[in-house]
Parts: sequence; C-alpha cells; structure tokens
Amino acid sequence: MSPASANRQPDLLPRSKRPTIPIAEDHKLVQLTDTLDWTEMEDRAQQIRSSKLKNAAGRPPHLRASLGAMLLMATRRLTYREAEDLIRYYAPARYLCGLTETEWTPDFTTIQDFTELMGEKGIKLINQHVVHMAVKHKLADPTTLVADTTAQEASIPYPNEMGLMAGFLTSVASAARKVGRGLKGFVQQTVSQFKAARQKAREYRLFAKTKESKDRVMKQMAAIVEKLNDYLGKVLGEAAAQRETLHKYGIVAKTKLVQLQDTMSKLLPQIRYWIRTGYVASGKIINLHIPQLYSIVRGKVGKPVEFGLSWGITRLAGGYLLATLAQDRRELVDTKFAVRAVKDHIALFGQAPQAYAYDRGGYSAKNVSALKKLGVKDVGLAPRGRTQWSVNAVVRERLVAERALVEAAIGTIKSSRYGFNRPSARCASMMGACGQRAVLGFNSTKLVRELAGRKGMRLSG
Repeated sequence: MSPASANRQPDLLPRSKRPTIPIAEDHKLVQLTDTLDWTEMEDRAQQIRSSKLKNAAGRPPHLRASLGAMLLMATRRLTYREAEDLIRYYAPARYLCGLTETEWTPDFTTIQDFTELMGEKGIKLINQHVVHMAVKHKLADPTTLVADTTAQEASIPYPNEMGLMAGFLTSVASAARKVGRGLKGFVQQTVSQFKAARQKAREYRLFAKTKESKDRVMKQMAAIVEKLNDYLGKVLGEAAAQRETLHKYGIVAKTKLVQLQDTMSKLLPQIRYWIRTGYVASGKIINLHIPQLYSIVRGKVGKPVEFGLSWGITRLAGGYLLATLAQDRRELVDTKFAVRAVKDHIALFGQAPQAYAYDRGGYSAKNVSALKKLGVKDVGLAPRGRTQWSVNAVVRERLVAERALVEAAIGTIKSSRYGFNRPSARCASMMGACGQRAVLGFNSTKLVRELAGRKGMRLSG
C-alpha cells in the first residue's frame, strides 16, 4: 500500500461500495415522482416521438427514465454530464427516473438526444399536463388570465460587423481541415487571404479610432471575406459533384461549412448596407452559427436591445405559466399576442377566461372588441392615453395586481436556477426546448411544493 493511500487504522473488512439508504419521503424529487401521472406523460412523449420518426425500428426507448432526466434538468440548471452523474449516484434522482431497481443509467448523449427529440413542442405538451394537474387540484384558476411577451437572450457575444467576419474566418479555417480531400487544399491555397484578414481585424481593433478609418478597414475586410466566401462556395460545389464519402466529423464539418457559406452570402450585403447608410438592414443576421436569432428592442434601462428569441408568457391565477415561442420576430408582437393568448387558452381549456389582463402594448379598441367576442367578460387591457378602462374600478385593481405578478414569474424562470435566459444551446430549436424546460421546472416545483404544503409537509432537497 502506497504512503499516499495508507490508512493508520485500516478496516477489518473491505468497506462496501453498495450503500443501502432509505430515500426521505419529504424529498422534493420523491414527491414530484409520486405526484405526476407518468403514464400520461409517456403517452405524450410517444406521440411526439411517433410524429418525428419514420418507423418503429430499433430498440424500445427508455421513455420513463428519459422523462425523469428531463424533469431533473428542469428543476435545477444542469449540464447533460452533470445530469448523468446525478442519476447514476444520487438516490432521489434515480427514484425520479424509475431506476431504483436497476443498475442502468442513461448517459449524457441519451439525455441530450431525447431533449432534442422532444423539442419545444414536446416539452410544451408535458408542461401543459403539469398545469392541468394544478387546475385539477384547484391550485390554478383558468378563469383569470394575464399575458405578456419577453425575450430569451442567446448565449452569444455582442454582434458587430467586424466580429462576425472574423468569426466566420476562424470557423471556416477550423471546419475545412476536418473535411476530406475535396477541401484539403482550400486552407493552403488561401493562406495569404486569411493572413490579410487577420491583419485587418487587428488594425480595426487596435488602430482604427475614427468612424472613417473604421469604415475603410471594414470595407477592405468585407472584400477579402467576399472572395473567400465565393471561393468556398465553388469548392463546396465541386466537392458535392465528386460525391466523396465522408464519415463522422467530416460530415458535421462539411454541413457546417455549407451553413456558414450560405449565412455569409446573406450577411455581406447587410454589412455593406450598414457601411453605406449607417442603418441596420432589415432582418439583420446577428450570429453566424444561429442565424435565426434577431434583435429585440425592449427599451430597458441599461439594456435597450436584447439578442435572442421572442416568447409569449401567460399566467393563470395561482401562478402557473404557459409559454409560446415565436416562429419569427413579428409573430408575437404585443398587439397580436394580446388576442392570441386567449385563443390558445380556449384551445387548451375549452373556454375563454372570465377576466383577462394585458399591458398597454396590447391595447386597441379592435382588440377589446375581439376579446369580448371570444367570450372574455372582463377585458383588462391597460388603455393608452386618457382612454377609459373597459372594467370597473374593483376589477381593474384586481387585474392590475395579477398583471404585476407575471413580471415576477418571468424573472423567476430567467434566474440561474431554471436557466430560461442564455441557455447552453447551439441552435434555435434547442433554445426553444431549453425555454420550455425552464417553464416546466418552475411549474413542477410549484406544484409539488403546494401539494406538500396541504399535507403540512416541508420539502427537503
């Protein structure tokens, strides 16, 4: 025995590495496991899975364990590797995943693949189940509804033209080395152009101090990037015609190069428009790797613009949330979402809320009329200017109070605990999944805490 591992008082018998301990009944994950209807959740997960897969070939999925892993990541912000480690060694997490009678554990790739398979729509279905349970237990009241829009910030650097072009060159140089013979000579033949581009990026950051000098260097950089991008497109076309067989990382790298080349082809005219006019082009690309992202003007003090995706958030009386991801930047503007929130509520619960509140961003006489036609009795859209409220003073005060609570709920899901903001996602679809997962974690934690409170139980864990 080496001195580093020596024990002055060795054990008479080797210590067991299979500890046997009871799981506390009042643990949050235990109560969550015993509360949810796993059969219903598996049916919903299977519904999403069947809609995305071509056939049922292959091994049967571990839906129960995968759903438990997803809920574990929802209730606390974890990486996929951290989730795997907890499920493997943490007894309440194994209980949540239904794995207390087996030694099998899903690895981090299995958990990530399942999250990707479920996507934003699948996790939204699971979240709707949790909200329905809250309504069933009379913890949430669907007769009162408030709504608002918010931005989900992406985990990206602040976008600027020179940074985007420099990032393009770095990504292309890295990916081109991993593709087969078709692109083997691309980096070698463009060494001088890459070197010139790096010099321009350095000149811009260190020596260009005036607007004129910055614009001049940016024009020169754009010209270099355009030549490289055109040549990359030509090489990719030739490689596709040769039909070279690629494997593993080669396929990923080539797909990345195609995406980068296409994105830069759209971005260069926007950069030149900025240099020429000083205005941001409509539909400006702000990230090379997630081109679906966009800027969202919020008008906040210290943060007038956020970069990411728009969401619509609705809150039932009682505090439970439902989230809707915008498919584009114009889909969920306040004037549209003020009515859509009620339509979605009717589709989910079968009838319109009796009382509904929204801030002045969603107000218009047309919207008030449309909401009343949908069946909303008390329309609490905050009016603009000196326009009178469409509800009496008592109802107005109640709806204003409810309206303020949705802001607090949005702040909670954006906290570090749930991770709605700046998720570790590399594509827009996974950002949507992470956003819905944060809302699912908020609702499931609230549900189990309130049900335990009815029993006089204080949760641990």
